[in-house]
Amino acid sequence: MAIIKEISIKEDFIKLDAALKLAGFVSTGGHAKMMIQDGAVTVNGEVCTQRGKKLRLGDQAKFDGQTLKIVHAGS
Repeated sequence: MAIIKEISIKEDFIKLDAALKLAGFVSTGGHAKMMIQDGAVTVNGEVCTQRGKKLRLGDQAKFDGQTLKIVHAGS
């Protein structure tokens, strides 16, 4: 069973590169940028190469066998 890391946001969205960093999947924004541009990240099952992609409630991103899900703060 895959482990899903939940990222709580108070705003309407979080950018993909920031979410990867917040989840601890990458250590720097630069690393996130490279992985996203290399096509190593999927959002809701589709490869995403836009580091500024806006993730909203319920969205899931996968990288290197790890999954993050966007949830509302307080959920």
